[in-house]
Amino acid sequence: MEDFDDSEKLSLRVAEEERGKRLDHLLAKHFPDISRSRIKALIVQGAVRIDGAVVKAPAHRIRADDGEVVMSVPAAVAVELVAQDLPLDILFEDEHLIIINKAAGMVVHPAPGHPDGTLVNALLHHCGDSLLGIGGERRPGIVHRLDKDTSGVMVVAKHQAAHEGLSALFASHDLERVYQAVLWGAPSPTEGVVEGAIGRDRMNRKKMAVDLKHGKEAVTHYRVLRHLGLGAALVVCTLETGRTHQIRVHMSAIGHSLLGDPLYGRASPTRRARFDDKQQQIIADFPRQALHAAVLGFVHPIEKSFIRFESEIPDDMKNLIDALS
Repeated sequence: MEDFDDSEKLSLRVAEEERGKRLDHLLAKHFPDISRSRIKALIVQGAVRIDGAVVKAPAHRIRADDGEVVMSVPAAVAVELVAQDLPLDILFEDEHLIIINKAAGMVVHPAPGHPDGTLVNALLHHCGDSLLGIGGERRPGIVHRLDKDTSGVMVVAKHQAAHEGLSALFASHDLERVYQAVLWGAPSPTEGVVEGAIGRDRMNRKKMAVDLKHGKEAVTHYRVLRHLGLGAALVVCTLETGRTHQIRVHMSAIGHSLLGDPLYGRASPTRRARFDDKQQQIIADFPRQALHAAVLGFVHPIEKSFIRFESEIPDDMKNLIDALS
């Protein structure tokens, strides 16, 4: 049994559309950096309270009168990096770098609440100890990240010179980065640019927000590819910069947040009502933000030639798009 006295308290307010959801599913959606197995264990150990009352059943259904849910997460302890034989979808590899097609649900590197089962653990198994220490002890080889529940193309460095070269490209934003996303509603105009500095949300430290005074410059180009019925749209977003949660924050800022986004994505009842009951249930059951890193292009840090990689939109997003069309 863990000691919860000095734990970090994570809280949420239950939204109307979340009534009837399982408690463990609700928490996994709101706190995607914590593994589902870890959340279940914390619930069973008595670390979760609903309106002050301890609930120890992961399958507990959220009731109509439930309000605040609080989960106590014990402070993290140092984690030793271990190699793990986990599936890797490798698009390209040479002696300098690896291009990964990351699956949704995979955390990039160990973090509090997710000590293993990450991309780093899989890379250590694939590359061996030669990866250790590249770019730092905690995140060997990692140059950039995708959120746990964002799928798509990533690049990983295999030695220090490649790491430094790739890091310089990301710092100067001298890359091609294209994403596909499913949004609530369709932006108007159907093609445009969102310019809004992004910084940490002052009310919720797990969120980012447009902060013109204290944030860092952020620019996102978007274009509607396809309307999905009357209530959603498939869009392509191209990044000039690469801030944390940039697409999620910018699309939310213009009133068109991503479907399935637990931090920024709640839809108005009006938009939700534009889908039939079956479609609304499909949306409610979609387990992640509908965001996919489709293209990554850059000048190879060692060979100095331009290379470009594409990843098809994954099946879960294809099925969502088909269901809403």
